Amino acid sequence: MKLVEFVPPLPNPLWELCPQMGITDVIVKVNPSLTGLGDPWRYETLAQISERLKLAGLTVVGLEGDPFDMSPIKNFGENNCADEFAKREEALDHYRELLESMARLDVKLLCYNFMVGEGWARTGVRTCRGGAKATYFSLKETPSVGSDSLKLSHEQVWANYEYFINAVMPTAEKCSIRMALHPDDPCLDSLGGYARIFGSVEAYDRAYSIYPSPSNAVTFCQANFKLMLPNGSMVKTLEEAVRHFGKRIAYIHVRDVEGDKEDFTELFHDQGSTDQFALMRTYRECGIDVPVRGDHVPEMAYDRKLTGDGVPGYFTLGRLFANGYLKALLASH
Repeated sequence: MKLVEFVPPLPNPLWELCPQMGITDVIVKVNPSLTGLGDPWRYETLAQISERLKLAGLTVVGLEGDPFDMSPIKNFGENNCADEFAKREEALDHYRELLESMARLDVKLLCYNFMVGEGWARTGVRTCRGGAKATYFSLKETPSVGSDSLKLSHEQVWANYEYFINAVMPTAEKCSIRMALHPDDPCLDSLGGYARIFGSVEAYDRAYSIYPSPSNAVTFCQANFKLMLPNGSMVKTLEEAVRHFGKRIAYIHVRDVEGDKEDFTELFHDQGSTDQFALMRTYRECGIDVPVRGDHVPEMAYDRKLTGDGVPGYFTLGRLFANGYLKALLASH
């Protein structure tokens, strides 16, 4: 397995710090709101982003997150208007072009999600070890994100996902790109009035059954799967989940949480109850050799002096701590 980092698409302290940490392969999000560039599906746009990072000594090996507005695909059927179909087909055309452009640049990993409406949701920050600030989610404290009446049902979201996968997976196969599905985060049954469907191991098996292929892969986000497992899952531990998916895993997010899916706090990587050493050993035993990165980290003292515009969970100093921990963990196997 190779340690990678998730970096902003514009100059950032991590661009200099990654090579100093010995990390040269990076994952990037290419949404225009972040890049300041135009259509992210075009080869010229991706090439420009890749070249920017190459000049900093970094190689883009994967993309992560929605590359553009995916609501015409994910939210299809919500508005029940005549032009919904045309907008969805246009978005699917862009997605297929994105995959082809990635292949031309030898970028063979795409971490995607199918969270409708609300995406990655957190309530705020809690004080944790040594006064650091950890991101947390509490359904009880944020009732506005829940809803008794759904704008899209589970059946509709599943139908939209099936249409999406059948439309884009042939291109991913042709381009030898692994599309690694990220769990819903938080993995609740619904959020913000929309059904959520990827909150169980069984849902992942259903997704794979729609289009069985090496390109139809898994982002094994450890904390999300940890929060899924106590709820009647067919597997009971993270190690069992790793063995269940095996080489369907194409990408690993290492993090830990305390609590349950309705109220959890994200921790430092060395802090939680997860046996990270045992998990790394399990990946090795299963022959999983994929990019791995540290995920959300607490905000540490002086973080805002380094990156004042940082996003909670993605400040810089906690990332340095996480990468040191992960480098040691990886070297021990």
